[in-house]
Amino acid sequence: MPFACTVDGDLPLFFFSVMPFSTNNIFGYDKQAIVDLFITTSLKVLFALAILLLGFWLSKKLQKLIIRALKKTNLEPTFVSFVGNISYYVLLVVFCVLCLAQLGIQTSSLVALLGASTLAIGLALQSSLSNVAAGILLVLFNYFRVGEMIEVAGIEGVVESIEILSTTICTYDNRLVTIPNKQIIENNIINHVGKPLRRIDLVIGVGYEENIDHVRSSLQWVLDQNSEVCLEPAPAIALGELGESSVKFYVRPWVKSTDYFRLKLQLTEAIKRKLDEENISIPFPQRDIHLIQPETKELDVQAA
Repeated sequence: MPFACTVDGDLPLFFFSVMPFSTNNIFGYDKQAIVDLFITTSLKVLFALAILLLGFWLSKKLQKLIIRALKKTNLEPTFVSFVGNISYYVLLVVFCVLCLAQLGIQTSSLVALLGASTLAIGLALQSSLSNVAAGILLVLFNYFRVGEMIEVAGIEGVVESIEILSTTICTYDNRLVTIPNKQIIENNIINHVGKPLRRIDLVIGVGYEENIDHVRSSLQWVLDQNSEVCLEPAPAIALGELGESSVKFYVRPWVKSTDYFRLKLQLTEAIKRKLDEENISIPFPQRDIHLIQPETKELDVQAA
C-alpha cells in the first residue's frame, strides 16, 4: 500500500509501496524452524565430535591396558604389540561408526560395504593372510623367541625378528634369511636352546690294543678339567661299540644349551690332545693292498 515519509510532518522524503513482509518468515522458511534446525544440527555435530574424541582417548587407553596385561604373560613382545594395535584400530572403527550414526548417516550400508571390501581383500590376499595366521600361531604358542638358535626348513641360525608375515634368521655365517611364517608352521621346528641344558654326544675311537680303564680315565680327566661341563646330570663315559677298526667310546657331557657348539669343539680338541699325551692310538680305517704277480710260463722256442 502507498506510504509517505515526511520530515517534521510536512515535507515528503520518499514514497514507495511496501510488499507484505514478516520478520518470522525468511525466504519462505519459518525462522523458528531454521533456528531449531541449526541448534539440532550443532548439537549433533558436537555430540559426534565428542564421541570421536572419546573414541580416540578410550581406544588408546584400552590399547595400553591390553598391552600392559599381555606383558605380564610369557607371550612374545611382537604378538603383544600386534594385539594392541589390532584392538586400537578395531575400537576406533566402532567409534567412527557411532559418530556417523550420531550425524544421522545410515551406517547399515556402510557396514555392509566394509564387510564386502574385507571379503574381497581377504580373497585377494589369501596367501598373505595365511602367513599372518601362521605368525599369530608362532608367537601365541611360543615355539621360539628372538635370539634363540633354531633350525627350520633347512635353515639354521639365530632368530633376528618375528614379524606378522615372516621370520628373519641370521645364519652362523652371518647371512640374513627371511622365511614366510606359513612355511615355518608347515615344517619341523628344532629349537636348540628350548631347554636350559643340552647333551653333547661324542664318539671316540681307540685301538683294540689300548687298555679300556686307561682310556676311560683319560676321557674323564678332560671332562673334569672343563668347569663348564655340568656335574648334574653327570657326564657319561661308556664303551659303546666294537667297530671294524677301533673300540668306540661314547662321551656324553651335559652343558648349557647356549654353549653347546663352542664346548663341543673345545672338548673334541682337548680329548685329542690328551690321548696323544697318553700315547693312546686313534686308528682310522685303512686297507692293505697286495699286488700278486701272475706266474709266467717260459716257453721254449726252438729255433727252426
